[in-house]
Amino acid sequence: MSKKLGALDYHCNGRKGKIEVIATKPCQTAADLSLAYSPGVAEPCLAIQQNPDDAYKYTAKGNLVAVVSNGTAVLGLGNLGALAGKPVMEGKGVLFKRFADIDVFDIELNTENPDEIIKACQLLEPTFGGINLEDIKAPECFYIEEELKKTMNIPVFHDDQHGTAIICSAALLNALQLTGKKIEDIRIVVNGAGASANSCAKLAIALGVKPNNMIMCDTKGVIYKGRTEGMNKYKELFAADTPLRTLEEAANGADILFGLSVKGAFTPEMVRSMAPNPIIFAMANPDPEITPEEAHAVRGDVIMATGRSDYPNQVNNVLGFPFIFRGALDVRATAINEEMKLAAVHALAKLAREEVPDSVSKAYGNEKFTFGPNYIIPKPFDPRVLLHVAPAIAQAAMDTGVARQPIEDMAKYIEQLECSQGRSKEIMRSIINKAKSDPKKVVFPEGDNEKILRAAQTLVEEGIAQPILVGDRKKIQQKMDDLNLDLDVPIVDPTESEHTEEYAEELYRLRQRKGITSSESSRIMRRKSRTHFGTMMVHKGHADALLGGIDTHYPETIRPALEVLGKQAGLSSVHGLYMMVFKKGVYFLADTTVTIDPTAEELAETAILAAEKVAMLDVEPRIAMLSFSNFGSVEHPQASKVRRAVELVKERAPHLVVEGEMQADTAVVPELLDGFTFSKLKTPANVLIFPDLNSGNICYKLLRRLGGAESIGPILMGMNKPVHVLQRGDDVNDIVNMAAIAVVDAQNP
Repeated sequence: MSKKLGALDYHCNGRKGKIEVIATKPCQTAADLSLAYSPGVAEPCLAIQQNPDDAYKYTAKGNLVAVVSNGTAVLGLGNLGALAGKPVMEGKGVLFKRFADIDVFDIELNTENPDEIIKACQLLEPTFGGINLEDIKAPECFYIEEELKKTMNIPVFHDDQHGTAIICSAALLNALQLTGKKIEDIRIVVNGAGASANSCAKLAIALGVKPNNMIMCDTKGVIYKGRTEGMNKYKELFAADTPLRTLEEAANGADILFGLSVKGAFTPEMVRSMAPNPIIFAMANPDPEITPEEAHAVRGDVIMATGRSDYPNQVNNVLGFPFIFRGALDVRATAINEEMKLAAVHALAKLAREEVPDSVSKAYGNEKFTFGPNYIIPKPFDPRVLLHVAPAIAQAAMDTGVARQPIEDMAKYIEQLECSQGRSKEIMRSIINKAKSDPKKVVFPEGDNEKILRAAQTLVEEGIAQPILVGDRKKIQQKMDDLNLDLDVPIVDPTESEHTEEYAEELYRLRQRKGITSSESSRIMRRKSRTHFGTMMVHKGHADALLGGIDTHYPETIRPALEVLGKQAGLSSVHGLYMMVFKKGVYFLADTTVTIDPTAEELAETAILAAEKVAMLDVEPRIAMLSFSNFGSVEHPQASKVRRAVELVKERAPHLVVEGEMQADTAVVPELLDGFTFSKLKTPANVLIFPDLNSGNICYKLLRRLGGAESIGPILMGMNKPVHVLQRGDDVNDIVNMAAIAVVDAQNP
């Protein structure tokens, strides 16, 4: 599938677009309705009329930002218009929500009249806590922001200007530290005179660059005093008293080149002519003014940054705007001023100089980051960015008098921010990145299934796994052609494989005293069971893991795996684990798929295996052994069984945090758990061990269908080699997730 088709597919699959509105209060009963709307809603209306600040108390205003655009400067695509710019504005909303839990309404205005945009924003002030201007062309964007900042009493921020400026300024401070250059001495050239270039230049001067040491260029060359062609009042601010007239002349001897222009604007000759230890930020998107390869080919002492994620030092606006607005909203700031922008610059620069935790490295495929020429800007998926930038913004707002609700305890505020970072889907992303660090061969017995083929395409494109498809070669090739998939992966047809006879002989050896004949073994391998064939590939080391079951019943995958691979030595059974992902957390449920009525021994086994698997996924396990009884409150054989299982776990794995027997709500509700002061569980459990298959299976299916949880699994535990089972209703994303888990499992034999 081409990237173009993949992007269109991403936006149109399921619910159209990328955002939705979700109610935060219940509306299930007549009483709920009377509170949500008439007559109950009259009370907050009257309260707000008496005290307008109560809008922050009774409505979503305090966490709601408008992303406003007219589509005249959409990405690097130019004037696409308001409607065509809407996907970008929705995407901006996704980033606000993902990185700072800020809600967004995107507002696309069908006008190129700046005064109409100003008026629209002013009329919207009662609705929003802040305005993010986006993709509005220069010079109109300067005028619009200036007027709104003068007339509105909520933060207004044009991200195209200030976002880029803040990130590259942080990178600049760190690059200067590495080169030993002083900001007051450097000579800087800014190529580009649009919104972001204007703001980058202003912020560099605010940081200490001397205006006389700055040259700005546009498509006509150097912006100099006395120039009339292509000038406006915003360019005039940077008109230099200089005889230089071209970018080539300006670059000669310069310490820094800021590129906010177009692909290829910087040449190797310019780089060669710069001062020692040059700093080049080529920030044009999608293609920079000069690539790092081109610059480093000319000289080895250059420090580079670009706007692209596939190069080190990405100048990515997502490092700025979500956290800037988070801090501004949390103190109800009336503006985002220069001091707040500078606070963000210094917070980001400081964070990049700190030791990078393993969790960040894991999020980027175990790549190690250390402050230096290839790491002068924090990574967007570094969770510490929120904890550094938002408090810095809030503090600067308080220090400069624009905060209407100052934070009294900054340490507590930072703790609250940390608690807001739900782990949910980030755990799956961590697993995927771990898989990417060492992709393994995963065999798919149902190689002709459409979902399997689409998932295989994703696995290859993202480097998560090395898929092997088992099935009729012609049928698989035809299906790929029908789906327009350009998929270059091994296809193994059991009817023609050179290993089929070898596999048949091995199956006969394993099962000859368990009812199988030599001819039956050959028939199974050639025609009857591709799952047997796939498990034999894993058994023989021709694949690292198996993932099957999308077209079959659960036992039809488990049985061949047990017959060929078997369970681990010393175990009484194999066990199933589900990962249930909620908005604010993740829980692991076991056994939900295999053992119908486990003994205490088997329950203990399930708990220990689940803890090992959860730890392998970089989650610290906290285990609750569930029952209808709370710590002996009921005397019954079923409760006694769970109690005995807890004792066995504590004997065999004393390092584990495990408690029980306990009721499900006691295990996950802090207030209920606090009532049992003797419990080893001091915080809610995240690994829930069910007393039988009835309860476990019912629970995970209800959570999935009614509780809004995303279920990932079943993750099979206790097999000799990695085998995992898909469900018939799994979609492509489910298959990709399970494949990532299979790879991580294979990485930890």
